[in-house]
Amino acid sequence: MCEYCGCQAVETIRQLTDEHELVVNLIGDVRSAHRAGDRELMRDLARRISAVLVPHTAVEEEGLFPALDGDFHEHIDALIEEHRVIDAALAEAAAGTAPGWERRLLDALGVLRQHILAEQDGVFPAALANLGTPQWEAIEAVRARVGTLLPGQAEAA
Repeated sequence: MCEYCGCQAVETIRQLTDEHELVVNLIGDVRSAHRAGDRELMRDLARRISAVLVPHTAVEEEGLFPALDGDFHEHIDALIEEHRVIDAALAEAAAGTAPGWERRLLDALGVLRQHILAEQDGVFPAALANLGTPQWEAIEAVRARVGTLLPGQAEAA
């Protein structure tokens, strides 16, 4: 993913980006499962995506987004709304009982893919340029509390 602005040097952004990469790979797996007609695998992958996004979203919504909200309020509100749409589709897919859940999941994963690009091309560079040490420490405190599902990374205490 992105490496042009230097924000990957910030551990918090590197972890968020690594989570994005994991999710993008899982999105590809969902699409493959859909082509193969494997609805059970689609449900399982939706659960896995959701599990990665729970701590990821907490870091964004409890740490990163509030730190940027003053200067980028409308953009942040739109990203939070997208979180809600994506979370709802993932939950529906995990249950896998509502008619048409497969199409809604695929649509939401398209939104998620664009959402990831918006964060990496806009939010992360803006954070690098605009946040100071107190904001980064607050974001890191959220991460320490919620952990991550990245392979090889410590979970929350």
